[in-house]
Amino acid sequence: MSYQEAIDYLYSSRPPFHQVGAAAYKPGLENTLRLMAHVGNPHEHLRAVHVAGTNGKGSTAHLIAAVLQASGLKVGLYTSPHLVDLRERIRVNGTPIPEAEVVAFIEQNRDFLDATQPSFFETMTALAFRYFVAQNVDIAVVEVGLGGRLDSTNVITPILSVITNIGMDHTEFLGNTLPKIAKEKAGIIKPGVPCVIGETHPQTMNVFLDRAQECGILGDGLETTDCRIWFADQCGYMRSRRLREAPECDLKGIYQEHNLQTAYVALQVLRNYTLLASLFPPLRGELGRGFHPTFNIREGFAHVCSLTGLRGRWETLCDQPLTICDTGHNSHGIQYVARQLKELTNPHIWIVFGMVNDKDTDVVMRLLPSGERYHYIFTTPNTQRARSAQEMLSLWGKEGLAIEHPEQAIAYARTNAKPEDAIFIGGSNYLVGEAIKGEMTHTAKQIV
Repeated sequence: MSYQEAIDYLYSSRPPFHQVGAAAYKPGLENTLRLMAHVGNPHEHLRAVHVAGTNGKGSTAHLIAAVLQASGLKVGLYTSPHLVDLRERIRVNGTPIPEAEVVAFIEQNRDFLDATQPSFFETMTALAFRYFVAQNVDIAVVEVGLGGRLDSTNVITPILSVITNIGMDHTEFLGNTLPKIAKEKAGIIKPGVPCVIGETHPQTMNVFLDRAQECGILGDGLETTDCRIWFADQCGYMRSRRLREAPECDLKGIYQEHNLQTAYVALQVLRNYTLLASLFPPLRGELGRGFHPTFNIREGFAHVCSLTGLRGRWETLCDQPLTICDTGHNSHGIQYVARQLKELTNPHIWIVFGMVNDKDTDVVMRLLPSGERYHYIFTTPNTQRARSAQEMLSLWGKEGLAIEHPEQAIAYARTNAKPEDAIFIGGSNYLVGEAIKGEMTHTAKQIV
């Protein structure tokens, strides 16, 4: 079996959520546990940080992984979705899982996969966890796929749980109110396991406090030593210290401020975890009581993209004309993208934009900037869940173009933008993936 045949098998036999949406979603952990048992229960042998949230969980996971990696640890990183190649989802110290490992997993387990029909995400989760164990990683950073309580990744018992924020997304699965969504996300909080909450909200605070109480990590109050839940945006000392000594960061989106704060607090909590001391020579194999590792936060934050391979977060693809892409894909994420678009000083800004049909498109449209400087080209992302370019233009209700194919839409912007203009590509992970793939192809041609 070739790598392409393995991918074709995965996509044809169990289409992923990013292609077909609800049809790929299998809530519950029974099937995941059955698959884990078949491949040796790798989830029981991982020391892991578990990261959930509506937005920012990918960036936060990458930031934490980058710092751990820069501090000398061997770090597994499991994230989703991918932008170009599914191997992006599974990395060890920034290097994607080899094609041969994907092929071998499918070949070795095909009969079981055919018989039990796990979802694409369940299959990828089992592959990731088994690979991390085989690679003997010191620690794994695991991003939740969707929700938390019923997500396939929730079979792990981590050493730290992190929830970045709560917003209105995937309401058909998680509920149509912030407290309902928060309850699903809070499902990753485990008894006795410390937890960091990134952004607090009046409607969700009590959901997390109630879950923390159930899990025995609340103590008698937020100031007690028994308390093991931290609210990152309320950690006054840590926040002021981070801002005063704010390290440079590869991630330039203004929304990353929240993710940096969450990752920073998570790392401060993690460094006090006693068992982590055993990872650092010469204390390997010892309890290391009283030892607190020094994490290289400055190095990790400054080089997060090169260390972990993170792409598509307010990323500059080209300098002339300035071409930027961003994976923000719902109103919670687009509000920050819109602010940053307004701050661009270029004479004209060409916006290539597309969305999928389960997002709050109406709200997003109201957030996007308009005026003579902004030229909109709506397109259809390469997924069955996409809204059509013409539908997007109709929802916009203002001047713009509808160009069905993303490649043609991006090419139109590049042809018409002057060197001093700017191009923005976003609204969907799939559209950003097309932009990155196109830039990689263009660069390869230049090299040849």
